[in-house]
Order: sequence, then structure tokens, then C-alpha cells
Amino acid sequence: MLWITGGPGCSALSGLIYEIGPITFEAVEYNGSLPTMLLNPYSWTKVASIIFIDLPVGTGFSYAKTPAALQSSDLQASDHAYQFLRKWFVDHPAFLKNPLYIGGDSYSGMVVPIISQIIASKNEMEIKPFINLKGYLLGNPSTFEGENNYEIPYAHGMGLISDELYESLNTNCKGEYLNINPSNSLCLQDVQTFKELLKGINKPHILEPKCKRFSPRPHQLFGERRSLDEKLHEPNNLPGLKCRNNWYKHSYHWADDDQVRDALNIRKGTIGKWERCATLQFQKMVTNSIPYHENLSSKGYRSLIYSGDHDKVVTFRSTQAWIKSLNYSIVDDWRAWTVDNQVAGYTRSYSNQITFATVKGAGHTAPEYKPRECLAMLTRWMSYQPL
Repeated sequence: MLWITGGPGCSALSGLIYEIGPITFEAVEYNGSLPTMLLNPYSWTKVASIIFIDLPVGTGFSYAKTPAALQSSDLQASDHAYQFLRKWFVDHPAFLKNPLYIGGDSYSGMVVPIISQIIASKNEMEIKPFINLKGYLLGNPSTFEGENNYEIPYAHGMGLISDELYESLNTNCKGEYLNINPSNSLCLQDVQTFKELLKGINKPHILEPKCKRFSPRPHQLFGERRSLDEKLHEPNNLPGLKCRNNWYKHSYHWADDDQVRDALNIRKGTIGKWERCATLQFQKMVTNSIPYHENLSSKGYRSLIYSGDHDKVVTFRSTQAWIKSLNYSIVDDWRAWTVDNQVAGYTRSYSNQITFATVKGAGHTAPEYKPRECLAMLTRWMSYQPL
């Protein structure tokens, strides 16, 4: 599997350590020493060999030699991914017969279908080596312009806004909450009320505490005192931490350690401070990846689209909407899928080998919040079994 961490600009190291890789950091407050690594018992590498790639250029430890080379786009980055894979398979021909899946989450919903289509097209053109693409998988994927219009019905369904406000938003905005006519004062007022009500909500996981975004400064790293009240607001599946961001801190200290960089063969002077999610000179040329899904599914490629159901960044409502827009017939209707006899989410399968699943209680990067359930989901899907 080739895994693209969401972004653009989010390092593959983040996906490897915090989501699906074989190692992770101990979930404790930073104490000034090199963070402790632990084995992840729910690593997706138990099911698949995974290549984690820093993409586009400027992400993670990747770099460019000229300012012009630092500028990239979704189409160019997708082509770079294909060129990388092609060269990798030339160097590692023993893997050519293995089934290949392209995976990612968040913004990768735009580039993973493009990369998959490039591979499919090159195979059709009989360009060597033939890459044994079988399909792709995406978590809470950005897919089309306007998907944030589904935030409001999502918030209403989750009990974050009142029935009255929801009805007023429907009446005054008629489903368009992003590009509002400036003369539509009633809609503007309702949307402002909505934003005020939700400004204290953590978007990646609506049940977790909302914390300040982390930018490491030396005086912030030590001596953070914890109260009993803080323990009442610990993030999902990270006992002992006030904020998930405090877990993310470890990657900065680890990736900037000289011994770590030497061990990873990072060329000296190529990058300064490592960033988990960097701001890039990146042009988003594709604003709708649905046509790519349509094309790939019509050619028989498999896809697993899953949604952490407590994510407000890319809600399961918007993902369900674009899958429904494909008008494929339902093969296996809405039902619970379970892990250890407990409901882990809900799933529905469509013709053209599309499977949709929610992951109950998970946020924007579902394996980070529900690792055991997500490994079970992947294992079944990879084995062509029902979830």
C-alpha cells in the first residue's frame, strides 16, 4: 500500500506514528528527554506492506533545491507519486505481483483518486512495469467543493444546535451556507449564530477538548502543571494527556534530534525545523474528485471509504452525499459492523465494489482514535470479507 497523509503538507511521519504505523509515541507529557517509542499493536502493517511517502515536495523531510521546485500542485504531486512508485518497483521487482492499494485521509481524498487513475491509465497504455493496482481506500476524504454545507445538518444531528435554528437556516439559506448572497441578511445572521455556538467545539473530534494549536517554544515545554479538572477533559484513548496536541509535540522533538536525523540519513542542511503539517506553495487545481471515483469504479477497482462519525472537518454526511450521487445500486444495505460483539460502526456496500463505513466514536483520522476497530475493518476488506 502507498499511504498519503492528509494535508497537503502533513508529513508521512505523522501517519506512520499517530495513525497506522508499527510504532507510536508514549502518550505522556513531554519531559525534556527524547520521546519514548512504543510498538503499535494495531498497526496496519500487520495486514499490508506500506510505503509512507512525504508528498508533495516540502512535506516532512522532503525538500527542493530551487525555489521554483518548491511550487507544486495536486496534479503534479500525483504524477510525482506515480513516478516514485514506478522507480520503486523497478528497484524492487519482487513486489510487482503483490496487489497494490493507494490510501490516505483528509485532503488525500483529492490526490489518491488521481494517483490511482494515473496508474490505471499507464497500465492500459502498457507502460512498464505493470503495477498491480487493485483499488484504494480513503478516510474522511475531502472530495468536492461545497462539502462544508453538510456541517450544519451534521451539527443538528449531533445535538449541537437547536431544532429552531436548524429550521431557520434551512428556510433562510436553502442549503447554501458557504456562498451566501450578501443581501440575504437572515441567512447571514443564522450562519453567524451557528458559528458562535460551535466556536468552542474541536473540529477533528467534537467530543475532545479544544486546545491551542501547537507551535513549540522552549518555555512551553516544561513544568506544565496538571489539575484534577484537566484529567476530566482528557482526549479520547489518550489517558494522562490534557490535549492530543501534547502527544503531537513529541514528533517535533524526535524529528529535530540530531541522532534521529543521522539514523534516518536526512541530508544535513536540507531542511530546518521539521513540521508535522507544513504550509506549502501548493496549487489546488482539482476541486472535485468524484469523476475520478466514477471512472475507477466503472473499471472494477475496489474502494473503501470510511468516516470517523465524530469528525466535523469532513463529515460523514458529505461523504454519504457524494457516494449517493454516483447512483450505484445497493448490494448490502445499511447495517452494523462489529468488533468483539460490539458495534464498531455502520456500513453499506454498493455495486462497482464501493464500500462505505462509519467508525463509531472516531474523529478525522479514524485509526488514531479507534485503532483496534480500524485494523479489523482493514483486515476484513483486504480479505474480501464483509465488514
